[in-house]
Amino acid sequence: QVQLVESGGGLVQAGASLRLSCAASGRTFSQNAMGWFRRAPGKEREFVAAISWRGSSTYYADSVKGRFTISRDNAKNMMYLQMNSLKPEDTAVYCCAARYYSGASYSPSGDDYAYWGQGTQVTVSS
Repeated sequence: QVQLVESGGGLVQAGASLRLSCAASGRTFSQNAMGWFRRAPGKEREFVAAISWRGSSTYYADSVKGRFTISRDNAKNMMYLQMNSLKPEDTAVYCCAARYYSGASYSPSGDDYAYWGQGTQVTVSS
């Protein structure tokens, strides 16, 4: 059974940092592009960041560029999201996702991802 499990969320003040982790099990995603998405209350799912299967290419939403860093450790089947200078508008449930086909390019569209985690809550107070 394929599973993606996020961790690392929490309640922090504006300006703080958090590091989210995504642990994959059930299959290896070392050759699959992966990404982070978020959903705030009352809003649609929003792309945050994506990373190629090698980890050599990354792509960010304009709203997080320069503050968030996506990375991965294929040996551990893990992906990370380092979030710095957090703002109240970053408050959301953050989900990790993986593409189904090996070698597929990273994408900002959630429709291109086949596997999803349940999410971890990030709350940033002002």
